[in-house]
Amino acid sequence: MLGLIKFIFITILILWIIRVIIRLIFPVVLKSMFSKMQQQAGHNGPTQQQSRKPEGAVSIDYMPPKNKKGNADKLGDFVDYEEVK
Repeated sequence: MLGLIKFIFITILILWIIRVIIRLIFPVVLKSMFSKMQQQAGHNGPTQQQSRKPEGAVSIDYMPPKNKKGNADKLGDFVDYEEVK
C-alpha cells in the first residue's frame, strides 16, 4: 500500500515539474521560431517583388504537343459556317 502511494506521489510530482518546464520553455521556443520566420520572410520579400513581371504580361512556360489521332472521317462532321445578315 505504501509503495502505491509513493508511486502516485512521484508520478504527480514528475507531471507537475514537466508542466512547469513546458510553461517556461514553450514561449521562448515559439518566440525564436517566429523571429526566424519573420527574418526569412523579410529576406525573401523584396527579391520576389523585384523579379515580378509588369501587370498584363503573359508568360507561357509549357505548351503540350498536339497529337491528332485517326483520320478525318472518324473525327466527326464538318459544317461550313455562313454568316446570316
